[in-house]
Amino acid sequence: LGQKYGAAIGFDLPLSFEDSGPAVPIFFLLSPGVAPAADVRTLGKHLGKTEDLGKFIGVSLGEGQEPVAEKALDHMYVEGGWVMLENIELVAAWLPKLEKKLESLEDGAHPDFRVFLSAMPQNVVPVPILQKSIKLTNEPPTGLKANMLINYSLFDQSIWESSSKQGELKSIIFALCFFHSVVCERRKFGPMGWNRGYPFNQGDLMVCIMVANNYLEASAKIPWDDLRYLFGEIMYGGHITDNWDRRLCNTFLRAYIKEELIEGMQLFPGFHTPPNLSHKEYSEYIEETIERETPAAYGLHPNSEINFMTRQADDLFSAISELQPRGGGGEGSMTLGERVKQLLDDILEKLPELFSMGEIEERIEERTPYVAFFMQECERMNLLLFEIGRSLRELDAGLRGDLSISEPMENLMNALFGNKVPSNWENLAWPSLAPLASWLTNFLERHKQLLDWTADLNTPKVTWISGLFNPQAFLTAVMQVTARKNEWPLDRVITTVEVTKKNAEEVEGATREGAYIHGLYVDGARWDSQQGSLEDAAMKELYPKLPVVLVKASPADKPQGADVYQCPVYKTQFRGPTYVFTAGLKSKHPPSKWIMAGVALLMNVVA
Repeated sequence: LGQKYGAAIGFDLPLSFEDSGPAVPIFFLLSPGVAPAADVRTLGKHLGKTEDLGKFIGVSLGEGQEPVAEKALDHMYVEGGWVMLENIELVAAWLPKLEKKLESLEDGAHPDFRVFLSAMPQNVVPVPILQKSIKLTNEPPTGLKANMLINYSLFDQSIWESSSKQGELKSIIFALCFFHSVVCERRKFGPMGWNRGYPFNQGDLMVCIMVANNYLEASAKIPWDDLRYLFGEIMYGGHITDNWDRRLCNTFLRAYIKEELIEGMQLFPGFHTPPNLSHKEYSEYIEETIERETPAAYGLHPNSEINFMTRQADDLFSAISELQPRGGGGEGSMTLGERVKQLLDDILEKLPELFSMGEIEERIEERTPYVAFFMQECERMNLLLFEIGRSLRELDAGLRGDLSISEPMENLMNALFGNKVPSNWENLAWPSLAPLASWLTNFLERHKQLLDWTADLNTPKVTWISGLFNPQAFLTAVMQVTARKNEWPLDRVITTVEVTKKNAEEVEGATREGAYIHGLYVDGARWDSQQGSLEDAAMKELYPKLPVVLVKASPADKPQGADVYQCPVYKTQFRGPTYVFTAGLKSKHPPSKWIMAGVALLMNVVA
């Protein structure tokens, strides 16, 4: 179709401003990484509406800012200035009052009075405000080239003309623009890009450029460490709340903001920093040099693009599925009630019995940390089993007409029909992204592991750690046993791992020290059993299994080798809050390679 159909079209604020008026606000619908305040201030500068002249007031809404906003509106209504209220969705309870306020300011206002509003897309903004406003949105640029070009459009040649170290400043600006593009584009790769989504914006980039210029002017030598700290811990780091994401941000800065940048270096395969150029030539260099970008530009493996596209397709089909009618079936098809009844009977038929905790207690000879842990697991399984059975029998009675269908019963019915895990089951279970059918299979396998344990009350030869409610507690039990045996203080003990070459079926007996575990998957790389180290993932092999792992406890002050990648372990592909522990995996490559590739171990995957 051509490039123009793939390139995002930004809003034209000066053109839209012509249609605005005292009674017609301009409403910006925000998206991550977009900050329209800078565009409003730029337009205001040309029209004489600036803060210095007392004709512009910007208010970032939040707790306690409502009176400030009201005072600003009243003042500019008379003076003929501009008021920008940012992130109004944060004060949802005040918005009806804002609606009435704007309505009261429509008559008798100064002709130059204007109101600008911005909000994330949330269902809290009163409809009358939206109806009377000119609505604008500006999607963030998509792709590395588009991001780089947008970044260079934020400033012109004058940004470095006053510098006494123009060559060095130009190199740092280019690296910062590339870094900003990378951190923004990694968001599309989901948890592999960032554990959490952060609102990095163009203001962060511009502040970093100004800071770099000030430090260059004030120092004889370029203070690389200072610059990396300011960029990674304050400017961009100010948004970051996850320690693993902070590690990633600082790793990128160490790769891009360094001494070699001045002489010229490769930022990713096929793309080098350019020589000293003019502002226009930098844009031309970006346009000509970045042809077809790949995940390698962001430090990721090509497989990450498969995950990204699969997630897009899943979101699309999930939305289509939500729109499907759920009424009566046509000829030859089942109604919603008939389908739910069939599923309900099938689940109840397979539902295991509750564990007899009293009988198990009587058979325990010594309550070791492992025994205490598995008892807790059985208790949690009983709670889940009881709730599943109770809610299904209640719904069955409702479908028969013995009980009125309540809201919880209706929610359960819709979840069963939509192949989703009901929320009341989910609250008692484990973090999971699986649909109901896969979840139930996994549930029965978890129950079987606990049933096998109750047979002899001995710790399994190999524990399926992914099948535990609380895997952290199992690792704590490993540390407790080792600490008692060696008389170490528990708070000075850490978990260490050793990847074996065996599968779970090949393990003949339990280990004397620590515990064997299995059920881990590598995301973003693979484990080479021959080399005994992390290696690049095979193409199209998204989640290769890790062999059996020996988990041991060791003193916290015991040094770890430099060839070890500290790999986070998560319960699901969602990562973030499902963090379990850190596994030190041997690697022949520098750890920075795996950090930028977003490599992690996962306990449960949905392919």
